[in-house]
Amino acid sequence: MGCFGFLKAMMFLFNGIIFLAGAGILAVGIWVKVDNNSIMSFLQGLSGAPSELKQILNVGYLLIAVGAVLMLLGFLGCCGAVRESRCMLLTFFVIILIVFIVEVAGAIVIVVFKGLIQTLITQMGVSVVESIQQGYGTNSDVTGLWNSTMDLLHCCGFNNYTDFTNSTYVQNNHNQYPSQCCQLQPCYYNNASAANINGCYPALVKLFESNAVIIIGVALGIAALELFAMVVSMTMYCHIKSTAA
Repeated sequence: MGCFGFLKAMMFLFNGIIFLAGAGILAVGIWVKVDNNSIMSFLQGLSGAPSELKQILNVGYLLIAVGAVLMLLGFLGCCGAVRESRCMLLTFFVIILIVFIVEVAGAIVIVVFKGLIQTLITQMGVSVVESIQQGYGTNSDVTGLWNSTMDLLHCCGFNNYTDFTNSTYVQNNHNQYPSQCCQLQPCYYNNASAANINGCYPALVKLFESNAVIIIGVALGIAALELFAMVVSMTMYCHIKSTAA
């Protein structure tokens, strides 16, 4: 097997895995959106599963989109390699290139405009706190989203427990705060103040900072795979073009 044959086989294998992964993700997304009753029965059957797990149904559209894009990439890569189609290989290259450019641009924006982004998040936090004040405990989507987030990150509110002070939830629940805001129950103001559990935004920042090396490593690994895919696809494209000529 020559160098071109090796690249062709690697291209087929690599994109075949991407296609199968996309098909699996797409199937799960469709199942989540179409068969809601079965999903809910399964979740409710889990021992100790909170009712807020129903929010996973909202992820169905994201799974469908991601699965479709991965299947498209895998199809273009596989068929482009097997059929030695310059059009498919070039389309595959362009899509990967666009994704790569968007990722690089996003990284540059985060580094250069870090202060501005933090300011925007702080301003956005005002609206988030307002949604907590008015929607938590009355809107099932807001309540489920925040309960899931607070359980996952072991946090309380956006900033801290004070986000719930004078909220509709506290007023309607005999001045009790959400249980996630206290170490001792029932969760009244004194217990919440004594526990002083971090807000979800500080907890998320801390999580990213503590796993910065892993996140950077994964990002660099993905970027390397994208560069490899672009190099291989363009190499095959040029080889096929020169052969055809």
